[in-house]
Amino acid sequence: MPTYDYECNACGHHFEAFQSMSADPLTECPKCDGQVNRLIGGGAGFLFKGSGFYQTDYRSSGYQKEAAADKPKADAPKKDKKTASKKDVKKAQ
Repeated sequence: MPTYDYECNACGHHFEAFQSMSADPLTECPKCDGQVNRLIGGGAGFLFKGSGFYQTDYRSSGYQKEAAADKPKADAPKKDKKTASKKDVKKAQ
C-alpha cells in the first residue's frame, strides 16, 4: 500500500496517510478539520543491496561451474627463483 502526502488548505498542516490505491482521498485535516489536497509525490526509489538478486544468486548451477572454472586459481603457488625447491635447482643445472 502506498503512502500519500496531504496538505491542509486552512492551516498548512502537512501529513502522510498510508492508504490502499483503491481508497478515496482524504478530505479533512486531522488538526483543524479544514479541507486537504493530496500532493503529487515523487515515488519511492529501489536500492538493491546484498544477495538475493539475479546476478548473485539465481544463476543456474551449470553457469556457476563454468564461471568458477574460468577464474584463475588464487591459491596456486607461483614459482620464482627465490622460492624454487632443491629439485628445481638441480634440474636447472
